[in-house]
Amino acid sequence: MDHGTVRLGDLEVSRLLIGSNPFSGFSHQGPDRDVEMKHYFTTARIKQTLREAEEAGITAIIARADHYIMRLLMEYWDEGGTLKWIAQTCPELGPTERGIDNGIVGGASAVFIHGGVMDYLLAQTQIHEIPHALQRIREAGLPAGIAGHNPEVFRWAEENVNADFYMCSYYNSAHRDEQAEHVSGRPEWFHDEDRDRMVGCIAQLSKPAIHYKVLAAGRKHPEQVFPFVARHLRPMDAVCVGFFPKDNPRMVHETAALFQSHVVKRICRSSAAQRCVQ
Repeated sequence: MDHGTVRLGDLEVSRLLIGSNPFSGFSHQGPDRDVEMKHYFTTARIKQTLREAEEAGITAIIARADHYIMRLLMEYWDEGGTLKWIAQTCPELGPTERGIDNGIVGGASAVFIHGGVMDYLLAQTQIHEIPHALQRIREAGLPAGIAGHNPEVFRWAEENVNADFYMCSYYNSAHRDEQAEHVSGRPEWFHDEDRDRMVGCIAQLSKPAIHYKVLAAGRKHPEQVFPFVARHLRPMDAVCVGFFPKDNPRMVHETAALFQSHVVKRICRSSAAQRCVQ
């Protein structure tokens, strides 16, 4: 299944990308769901899910630059896996540079700064350190990006840095003004008003955006959401979706088919599309 491609700097990836929050137990649905995901996702099951993503036409995974993911991906690649890794820095590791270096040495094809970190640094007026972090990624020859849940992060970025791509969360579900890390069990909210503000911001951005948390962390069905995504996805943009096949063993393939039907076909009708299946 060909979803078309987009470019993040000089990296070409499929328009549909697989996320990894479920692999690490970040359900954004509460502690019980977090534990359920951790128990389900053995190394074998994660690798099986990645192979299913390959079969469904996905060419890259967005995953944390922590040691567990690095070890997992090394094993997956040694066994012939082909997904490229777009690495996300991890605030619990300490300085942002630590996550960047993990991505570089771990074989990432691109690296971006964690969204909670960006939200936090903006709120604390410490965001001046980000240009140096992006330069560290570029010096390694990789595309450099930033993520965020707050549209103001990207308005700042447009004026102050030259990122290669953005990771834009549809939902600003837990403001990170005082702590960058996600904390399991803390209240979260998923308001469509936040989603609408983010897609309005994306429309004004000069760089490719990866739309993520589009399903409100599993609260909405792809068939309900993808028509909205299609209306707001620019030809240079991509979408990241996580999967929990315990709920539906066919989830990866069915979601990819719905993405093809609702999103790719609409993008194909745009004369500005880079490459699409006709």
